[in-house]
Amino acid sequence: MRHVISVHDLSVEQIKDVLDRAEGMLPIARGEAVNDCLRGKVLGSIFFEPSTRTRLSFETAMNRLGGGVIGFAGTEATSVVKGETLADTIRMVSGYADAVVLRHPREGAAKLATEFSGVPILNAGDGAGQHPTQTLLDLFTIRQEMGRLEGLNISLVGDLRYGRTVHSLAFALSKFGNTINLVSPEGLEMPGEVVEHLEASGQFGTACHTPEKVIANTDILYVTRIQKERFPDPVEYEKVAGKYRIDPELVSKGPDSMIVMHPLPRINEIVPEVDVMPQAKYFTQAFNGVPVRMALLSMVIGGA
Repeated sequence: MRHVISVHDLSVEQIKDVLDRAEGMLPIARGEAVNDCLRGKVLGSIFFEPSTRTRLSFETAMNRLGGGVIGFAGTEATSVVKGETLADTIRMVSGYADAVVLRHPREGAAKLATEFSGVPILNAGDGAGQHPTQTLLDLFTIRQEMGRLEGLNISLVGDLRYGRTVHSLAFALSKFGNTINLVSPEGLEMPGEVVEHLEASGQFGTACHTPEKVIANTDILYVTRIQKERFPDPVEYEKVAGKYRIDPELVSKGPDSMIVMHPLPRINEIVPEVDVMPQAKYFTQAFNGVPVRMALLSMVIGGA
């Protein structure tokens, strides 16, 4: 495995390999065991956009495996403010590190970075494009909680237009044979290319504007926030902000085995009262970023 830019780059076998390895990494991620397979290795962590879970879980993963981390979170104290190009930043950081994890506001930035890097690039989110490592931890969470990745009814709820997480996840889930429902406010529907892919693969379920229409048959309720930072017009954002609020009453209408997931951060789309319900798995999901990214780093940097 070289670069990790898009879920399109990963075969079913590669995805399963990552998830299997991540399962073996769980004791190390919890601090119950020690593994220093990346001792002496360095990860370049460069985040041009804000991040909490992705950045910290990558850094935790590298530290848990005995490696070190360099980089920045925000460009204020870097040469980017002087006009340094992404190409030159990548050339420079790849000379210091054994792999680079990149988050950037421009779609396609991670793919562009591969042209200038001498080491593997891991895409930590590029604009409204893709977020493949988030997708892998989502798949890991689904498999751990449901016992399988196949034959599930999954409802994606929220900002499906700008949410890179749901773009990647829809493509990945289609590799395993699932029914995927799309629930969004008007104007924030899933991009046509994703819908066409789901239709062509026979895995498109229902498209609607209210989660109540799909909740009864949903195995996984995957909620995402309205992506305020992607809206070109603040007025348009205000029209849809707070459109959905997942509460205990709605969750109780789903099957007993249903789980609720969210890539976080949440704003007000899931009320805090849901947190104590057994269906709520979004904080477990966030933790799962550590073993999954440990697995990826060991495969990309360690070469195993």
